[in-house]
Amino acid sequence: MAKASRSPWKRANPRKRAGKASKHLSPAQKSAAKARARRAGRRYPNLVDNMRVAAKKTSKRKTPSKSKSSKAKSAKKSVRKTGKRNAKKTSKSSRKRVASAREKDPRGGLTAAGRKAFARKQGSHLRPGVTKKQSEMTPQEMRRKGSWAVRFYGRAKVPPLVDAKGQPTRHALSAHAWG
Repeated sequence: MAKASRSPWKRANPRKRAGKASKHLSPAQKSAAKARARRAGRRYPNLVDNMRVAAKKTSKRKTPSKSKSSKAKSAKKSVRKTGKRNAKKTSKSSRKRVASAREKDPRGGLTAAGRKAFARKQGSHLRPGVTKKQSEMTPQEMRRKGSWAVRFYGRAKVPPLVDAKGQPTRHALSAHAWG
């Protein structure tokens, strides 16, 4: 059986062990860590959010080789010559549509890929809905389902369950998926 790793606040600082000076977060990184903590409902400052933000790679801004106007002119020329739209824009938008289609479960809720994408974007950990029969649920699963139901239906105004075309909305599908 694999040995469980110790919490980061119980481990020695690897930079200190290596004899290097510790690095400080930039103001932008601090604000990102604060926002991350706020979204997760944690107090700031905390080690978890600081470590996550510090681990992210920062992209350096490249200087553009062409100005915007020259790029637009060259794009117009290519459209005139070929009679087609810019292929990059079309393929990027279609990829985005395909990705979002894979992330949303057609029966309601998110797929595993959708939960993973959400975790990548938001930094949170979503779990699939509890769909077991009540007799098969553990007390923890009952608590999760009860908590979900209160958040979902305990609103002053519940979102519509059917759209203008008579199709169930994502809200209704999600409710059906949870059972």
